[in-house]
Amino acid sequence: MKKGLSQLVAILLMMAIAFACGFGGNLAANWASNKGLLPESFTRVSAEPQPAESAAVQNTPENTEETKKDPEQITVNVDGDMTVAEAVAQKVLPSVVGISTKYLYTSYINSFFGWGGNSQSYEATSIGTGFIVDERGYILTNAHVVNDGDFKSITVSLYDGETAEAEVLYTNPTLDLAVIKIDAEGMDLVAAELGDSEEVNIGSYAAAIGNPLGLAFERSMSQGIISGLNRAITVTNESTGGTTTMEGLMQTDATINSGNSGGPLLNSKGLVIGINSAKASNGEGMGFAIPINVAKPIVQQIISTGSYNRPLIGITGIGLEDQTSYTEEQLKDYFGTATGIYVYSLTEGGGAEAAGIQKGDIITEVNGTAVGTMNKLNTLLVQYDPGQTVTLTILRDGKEKTVDVVLTGDKSASLLEKDTEEHAQQAPEDDFDPDDMYEDQYGEEPEQREGRPGEGGFNGGQSGGRRP
Repeated sequence: MKKGLSQLVAILLMMAIAFACGFGGNLAANWASNKGLLPESFTRVSAEPQPAESAAVQNTPENTEETKKDPEQITVNVDGDMTVAEAVAQKVLPSVVGISTKYLYTSYINSFFGWGGNSQSYEATSIGTGFIVDERGYILTNAHVVNDGDFKSITVSLYDGETAEAEVLYTNPTLDLAVIKIDAEGMDLVAAELGDSEEVNIGSYAAAIGNPLGLAFERSMSQGIISGLNRAITVTNESTGGTTTMEGLMQTDATINSGNSGGPLLNSKGLVIGINSAKASNGEGMGFAIPINVAKPIVQQIISTGSYNRPLIGITGIGLEDQTSYTEEQLKDYFGTATGIYVYSLTEGGGAEAAGIQKGDIITEVNGTAVGTMNKLNTLLVQYDPGQTVTLTILRDGKEKTVDVVLTGDKSASLLEKDTEEHAQQAPEDDFDPDDMYEDQYGEEPEQREGRPGEGGFNGGQSGGRRP
């Protein structure tokens, strides 16, 4: 009896102590808050689902232009039963298509002794993704999805299960962009809404839709964030073994797999902010997309005029950062720089010739923006129209000067540009010769290469990647 009574007294004593501590702790917290020792307020990000029409950051008074840079002032108003991903999917899925490309593939088999050998050609089919940009049947995708315009047939699989044959209106392997078109008569197509990739920030919501591993998993969706901007990578062409360098890309951790190429990268409002193009070959959660602003001028002009009048400087050249024949030290010793565009030849009657640019000049800037690769040059020029003037900064005999060049146009070169770049061969062991550098990079004299107007190519070299 005494033992039971002792236990009861102990329990009551413990309860009294706990109550006193809680009451005192509350008083202490209130005192500390009043004295400014604890934060006065927190911005809470709700995790509740929200409906489609409000599935994004709301433009509340806290999200005005004056306060949006302060993370503590940004709130996400979420309510209803629909998540952001569901809302984006409902809006964009009808615009995403599957693209099946049949082409002739040639494989080369070396002999036992390493030379000679045979080649074997057969019909192959690749699967990729695209998205409708105009209800009249215009579709945007990657150039490599349509085998850079070298194909036997292209079949588009639509959201309603129907299929249609497509024609290629434009392909540019250096930008990895292509525009194809189907006959949309009698079809009720839904065009995706294009956003503004200049407004994208690191940490922004990102969703990818595509056909990973083939049409069996068509219109699969993944989501994540924008992990980085202005990324540079080197992409390997698994068919030829050659490499293409790309820069200015958006990096995302939204899952991108084989078959996702050409699909849209989307923001939280369901607007297209990029075209999925590559993924890291030696890492996970590292996908890369071409900013939509690179493609918009091309798409808009093709839709309105039926073709794209590509702005050209009027040179044939090679990016010093593209080539692999010579070391950075060799380039600096010879040119005084290891970055820029080496002018190999001039187009007769072109803007560069009229402005006095010479063979051997190194173009280092376009309107104040540094260029080290042909792709960077191409990406910059696509924002201009023929007839406009750009200011080039060049190096000649070690001296820097600026030259104003009037851009010319070339519709014939812009539609089906067979601009496949082979992997650079081993650097020659004789004296440095810039002409050898060009021939090593492209495998032949520039005069032998039709359709190489001289402006093209994405830069890279910072990380390896492959096209999904």
